[in-house]
Amino acid sequence: MIIHAIANNLDMVKFCSQSSSQTFRIADFGCSIGPNTIFSMQNIIQALEQKHRENNHGNSSTILEFQLFFNDHSTNDFNTLFKSIPPSWPYFVAGVPGSFYRRLFPKSSIHIGHSSNALQWLSKVPQEVVDCKSPAYNDGSIYCRGIEKEVTKAYIAQFEKDMESFLNGRGEELVNGGLMVILMGGVPNGIPLSHTAIGKFYDLFGSCLLDLTNK
Repeated sequence: MIIHAIANNLDMVKFCSQSSSQTFRIADFGCSIGPNTIFSMQNIIQALEQKHRENNHGNSSTILEFQLFFNDHSTNDFNTLFKSIPPSWPYFVAGVPGSFYRRLFPKSSIHIGHSSNALQWLSKVPQEVVDCKSPAYNDGSIYCRGIEKEVTKAYIAQFEKDMESFLNGRGEELVNGGLMVILMGGVPNGIPLSHTAIGKFYDLFGSCLLDLTNK
């Protein structure tokens, strides 16, 4: 899907016409510690190089260089991530600590943004679900099970705020004509998360945590 999106939506001719040496800046938001983020960046780079060759029929004097930004919270183990990067990589790499629910880069500086399996993590737990006096109190559960109406509404409201912040930030950071790739899991309408395999895991994991805190 990423290769298809780059092939059909990214204007390589426009970017490469600016100078004889073109630097593409790619950011992965919510990179964790790898190696998936490494594979994703490599796939994006290969797709860009392929499109560049096709646009120039295999011949071009434009030199493509790539600067990769790996973003996650400051508590992320960037040391482990950087150790997993092949030493022979011909790319320029940097770590960018901070929440992706705010601006992280200068305006119009990123050509391609990427985020895979990260946006399901909210910026914070909704206050209502931890307030025992609230109708949205999520007693006995560590996640939004999708069954209790008020709990679900509280999580949806927080998700909407976070997504607006995320998209506003990326909207300013991406260059004109840039590309943002977002990969997220989901469930069909009408199916509570607690009825899925990951939901059953969260129920089991949550019960273990509750047992530990009650001892």
